[in-house]
Amino acid sequence: MYYYSLNNKKHRVSFEEAVVSGIAPDRGLYFPEKIEKLPASFYNEIEQMSATQIAYMVIEQFMGTSIPKNHLLQILDEVLDFDFPVVPIDESISSLELFHGPTMAFKDVGARFMAKCLEYFNKNTGRKTTVLVATSGDTGGAVAKGFFKTDNVEVIILYPQNKVSDVQEKQLTTLEHNITALEVQGTFDDCQEMVKTAFLDEELKSKRNLTSANSINIARWLPQTFYYFIAYKQLKSLKKELVFSVPSGNFGNICAGIVAKKLGLPISHFVASTNSNDIIPRYLSTGIYSPRPSVATLSNAMDVGNPSNFIRIQHLFKNDDAALKSEFSSYSFNDKETNSAIQELYKTANYIADPHGAVGYLGLKKHGLQPNEIGVFLETAHPIKFRSTVEKELGITLPLPDQIKDIMQKKKNSILIKDYKNLKAFLSK
Repeated sequence: MYYYSLNNKKHRVSFEEAVVSGIAPDRGLYFPEKIEKLPASFYNEIEQMSATQIAYMVIEQFMGTSIPKNHLLQILDEVLDFDFPVVPIDESISSLELFHGPTMAFKDVGARFMAKCLEYFNKNTGRKTTVLVATSGDTGGAVAKGFFKTDNVEVIILYPQNKVSDVQEKQLTTLEHNITALEVQGTFDDCQEMVKTAFLDEELKSKRNLTSANSINIARWLPQTFYYFIAYKQLKSLKKELVFSVPSGNFGNICAGIVAKKLGLPISHFVASTNSNDIIPRYLSTGIYSPRPSVATLSNAMDVGNPSNFIRIQHLFKNDDAALKSEFSSYSFNDKETNSAIQELYKTANYIADPHGAVGYLGLKKHGLQPNEIGVFLETAHPIKFRSTVEKELGITLPLPDQIKDIMQKKKNSILIKDYKNLKAFLSK
């Protein structure tokens, strides 16, 4: 399997090269040269398969011969060592909970998978890699934990000052060792732009082997396909059409879902549910793609003003907007609506949702469901990560899970930077 740059199809690299470099030299995102449907026998037998077996069947074609089968199975075993339950809300809507991993966010899977791939690739070369990552919330904690003490890997995380929750900040600033947190006086978009600029800085590249652990990296992006297959396994017996509503910021997770459909997974429709950062809903309505500075919201992991992965989604639909709209919708919701949804889920179903899951729920409600459909919204983070919002809206006190208790007592350790000049100076040390 080869990967090409979306800016230049003639630029082709292996899976390993794409992971190690993160982004193409022309700043294009890497994309697999082909996506082949999985055999019908896989879908017939999926209910008897383990999460590891499912994931192997899904990811195998994208890996080529880069990692031997036995080692890849071991990686998947370690990555998927927690549950992904589908929880009914009512007769037609369910929540797919993706927060039962070590940092209580859906990004645990991709971060851990990438860390283990990179560790394998570096093992025999002695190469040292610097992982540079921008986060609007959960990515930072997941990457920090996933790469913690990984041999020959240094992780540098850029996050926007005062725009992540207290739990999220603790998760990405308290591990230390090979993890460094840079607190940026700006937005997530500023962080992401600095990361992309660093990859094109020839002076820096001569000193460091740089790669990214954002969803622009294929090893972070593609494992997110696993969620949709694991959900299908649990829902297959209902014999209903599946509609997935995905809380969307950088659009990597929903893009992975579309890849799952290209692999043959029977999904009838996707809803990209956004907060007030409504670039994609506006694009679908007007036909004009107009990035703008992100605004801070309660669902901060979606505070993205220029979603990197939307170009991959367009590519999956051959840049045909009519084809895209036939399978893909997008709606925007503000903080007031998000709070109302948190209250509604608790009142009607005794379900405690975080702001991102609440936005996903709203997307399903707005899209509407037919009698032959079941809607699934992705609950991408544990409510404890947004406890001030959730506790205020519901008038309850959330117990601290074990994963969170340990870090809340630790001291924050970050370095304040303002712009790319500061980042380059830090990386040039």
